[in-house]
Amino acid sequence: MTRSPNRDQASDRAARVALIKNSPSYRQAHIDPDFMRRVELRPVRLQLEMLKPELTLEEHGIHSTIVVFGGTRIPERAEAEARLQAARKALEAAPDDPVRQRDLRIAERVLAKSHYYDEARRFAQLVSTEGGSQEYVVCTGGGPGIMEAANRGAYDVDAKSIGLNITLPFEQEPNSYISPELCFEFKYFAIRKMHFLMRAKAMVAFPGGFGTMDELFETLTLIQTKRMDRIPIILFGKSYWDQLVKWDLFVEEGTISPEDLDLIDYAESAREAWEIIRNFYRDKPQPILPRGQ
Repeated sequence: MTRSPNRDQASDRAARVALIKNSPSYRQAHIDPDFMRRVELRPVRLQLEMLKPELTLEEHGIHSTIVVFGGTRIPERAEAEARLQAARKALEAAPDDPVRQRDLRIAERVLAKSHYYDEARRFAQLVSTEGGSQEYVVCTGGGPGIMEAANRGAYDVDAKSIGLNITLPFEQEPNSYISPELCFEFKYFAIRKMHFLMRAKAMVAFPGGFGTMDELFETLTLIQTKRMDRIPIILFGKSYWDQLVKWDLFVEEGTISPEDLDLIDYAESAREAWEIIRNFYRDKPQPILPRGQ
């Protein structure tokens, strides 16, 4: 079949070139979002997600971190009081409603824990002031609640802090106190968890939920199995943790060794937690980078 001469005019050639350049196949692989999101590219995405924060933290000279975990639902006192008032009013409108009765009990318990927001903030202030600008940098999951408090404490004293945020099905935004150049969004929990511990000199866990428990037990497991060097693991609020986890039961049932419980310290105040960390490293050469193998 012979094409008509007018099919090969300059304008037609330009149109064909435009079609070629606009085709997904013509995009360079690394800037093709559809290609990069393919299931087959998951290994590449994992590698990139590992490398980007690592290179960025190196560029900023971040040598070590103090990781702070805790409940996203523990706000500062003023907000907790407002939630309690709202729960009381809701119950007044329907005093026999069991759901509203439960909501009131929860609001009361959250208010009772709101002082942990202040302690997390004070702890980050101490760490950021006495730890140095590139050592003991506060690192959180980047969300609200206790994580916000820790990032806020560093912000209070004009110090850097890190936020390792995670993409979730529901709306998730980083808190506003993280250093913008040190805030990262992760797709994969596994890579995010690696970054929490790669530079960690201590892990401090405030009362929290499933996420806090997940990070706590992962850290305990890595240290117990000697896959990473020992670091201080400090639990804020002994009464909370003793109610939540029957630690001695692990020993009594023969599922851990008695000395495994020595991996855990408790603190009730920011100063107490900071002294535990300082005492742990007092006779050790600096810097210590308890990185996993």
